[in-house]
Amino acid sequence: MSKPWLKSIVAATLLVVSTASFAELKIGFVNTERVFREAPIALTAQKKLEKEFASRDAELQKMAKQARDLQNQIEKDGVTLSDSDRRNKERDLANLNREYQRSVREFREDLNLRRNEELVKVQDRARKAIQAYGEAEKYDVILEDAIYFSPKIDITDRIIRTLSQ
Repeated sequence: MSKPWLKSIVAATLLVVSTASFAELKIGFVNTERVFREAPIALTAQKKLEKEFASRDAELQKMAKQARDLQNQIEKDGVTLSDSDRRNKERDLANLNREYQRSVREFREDLNLRRNEELVKVQDRARKAIQAYGEAEKYDVILEDAIYFSPKIDITDRIIRTLSQ
């Protein structure tokens, strides 16, 4: 036969013990999306990508201008051109547009691939910095995803400063 008052005492004791242990926890929160946007290593990676792809971007802009100019020429001189010249220019424009679309697609694929490579490097360094900071400051847990968190436990700025060193 069990004693209901004994169960209540045990439950109350466990609640008090677990509440006391929980009060001693040191919890931090890091907004990793913000770290990946604002940390100096993330900004450096972004500048590196911009520099790496600048010439290809300029080439695409040049190609787009050529297509616009050819389109304008066809529209402007279309009435005075012979049928064969007009067809040739329209074929050239279609070829140029196809080449442009292919080049844009390749550019985006290459840029996304390189962006992902750089993001992995930034994420790796950020995670190592967060882990080292947590160990140095004796955190019990550092969260990176939360529906709600108190600004008191937000250590994002400290992590960004750590990554800038």
